[in-house]
Amino acid sequence: MSLSYTFQNNLFERAAQGETVPRPPVWLMRQAGRTDPEYNKLKETAAQPLEDLFRHPALAAEISLLPQRLGVDAIIYFQDILTPLTGMGCHFVFRPGPVTDSPIRTPENVERLVSYDMAAHVPFIGETFQRIQEKLQGEMPVLGFAGAPLTLAVFMIEGKSFGGEIDRSLKFFAEYPDATRSLLDKLTEMTIAYLRYQVGVGAYAVQLFESAAHLLTNAQYRELALPYQQRIFDALRGEVPTIVFAREWEGLAELDDAGANIISLPSSISAQDARTVLGKDRVVQGNLDNHLLAHGAWLDIEKAARECIESGECRGHIFNLSHGLLRETPYEHVQKLVKLVRSYG
Repeated sequence: MSLSYTFQNNLFERAAQGETVPRPPVWLMRQAGRTDPEYNKLKETAAQPLEDLFRHPALAAEISLLPQRLGVDAIIYFQDILTPLTGMGCHFVFRPGPVTDSPIRTPENVERLVSYDMAAHVPFIGETFQRIQEKLQGEMPVLGFAGAPLTLAVFMIEGKSFGGEIDRSLKFFAEYPDATRSLLDKLTEMTIAYLRYQVGVGAYAVQLFESAAHLLTNAQYRELALPYQQRIFDALRGEVPTIVFAREWEGLAELDDAGANIISLPSSISAQDARTVLGKDRVVQGNLDNHLLAHGAWLDIEKAARECIESGECRGHIFNLSHGLLRETPYEHVQKLVKLVRSYG
């Protein structure tokens, strides 16, 4: 049990350490963004491409802080997992989804990727964190994040948002195994440096997004995703709390083996069921179905949210979704959900 805390609102901090709390802390993946009407107004007024908003510290900080009015217990800074790829030589723009004019197609494309100094190439991230913290004044933690190497590799090979298929990537992995390992190695080292940079500028905890997990077989996941996650979490061990998120991934063994302090669960696995397998003290995050929040009736959402909270037993449990907020999610549902979690108990 911790004897002192860093933040005025220390629910996230305490839950991340496995402590019992009066209610679970709540934050939502993609809580700062397109579901929020204030964000859409701000984006319209700014009249800038999304990639420029990410690189504008004042606007990025303002957007990051919009969910504060909802009553969330942690702020995740406004950014995209593809941002750090620019410094390596693969720049994405959003038209409206992410696309690049320099995709990975051959082993030679992998060889041209370079390492770089974070402070020199992404200083806007440090300034964004600084502005957020100046506004919060220690009220609650700020979370950092990165895309996992396999997920970043898929974006780079597909050259765009990949939706429900990654055929080009799977073909590349099969045809060029050496280049695949080289690509994943480069992305792993970049991601370690990127997350350490975020920690250095004030991230209290960091989450790794394996957003392509649901398109992999178990064998592919264990070969191409898990070892690189493990290297990242090993490098960060003891520095900050870490969270592993793998989209719709139901393999608890792989989630646990990644080595993160906190496991983000899919909606199909309750906190109670996860702890039955992994141990009663496993710290978990999640896991209300983001599709239910977007399309379900409020009574069904409320029932599922209460079941989620009760399953977590207000002990080492951080309330979140199974994945990010969907664009079509009614903002009223987001408001009511956060209010429900805050009023629990």
